[in-house]
Amino acid sequence: MNSTELSIEERAKKIKVVIFDVDGVMTNGGLMLGDDGLEYKNFHSQDGLGLKLLRNTGLKMAIVTGRTSKVVTKRAENIKIEHVYQGVEDKLDAFNDIIKDLNVLPEECVFMGDDVIDIPPMRRSGLAVTVPHAMPLVKDYAHYVTSREAGHGAVRELCELIMKAQGTFDAQMAQFLK
Repeated sequence: MNSTELSIEERAKKIKVVIFDVDGVMTNGGLMLGDDGLEYKNFHSQDGLGLKLLRNTGLKMAIVTGRTSKVVTKRAENIKIEHVYQGVEDKLDAFNDIIKDLNVLPEECVFMGDDVIDIPPMRRSGLAVTVPHAMPLVKDYAHYVTSREAGHGAVRELCELIMKAQGTFDAQMAQFLK
């Protein structure tokens, strides 16, 4: 890292909005399609609690995904993610809509993705995050690669990283350590 490049912690301190891809980030990337024609996704409960804790700190969250699924709508409602963009072909357009709607700067956003469609918003964001199984080119543009796999705590790892950098982690954990 050269002297002008920010550390992961310095980048995370500035974050006001956390934007997630779904398949391969919030899930393990597998797509389960049933005989009933419905799509099923497997989300990790630890990620869900991490998202709720992060929301409690006042940060905003968004989902930007290329697929369209009722399951994603239900998950977003459960975690109270208000900004949900599904069926997105150009994720940079959605990223730009989010920063405009929430009146934040690109460097105040983190984008977490795993495939090449995620590179444009990752390149524009202040903190670009991916997962261990991401496509190699995506890792080239990530500031941080989680140690946990997608759908197995990677989202929680990012949530805790941000809370620790912003000094809100201990306050969120206090309710469990009484």
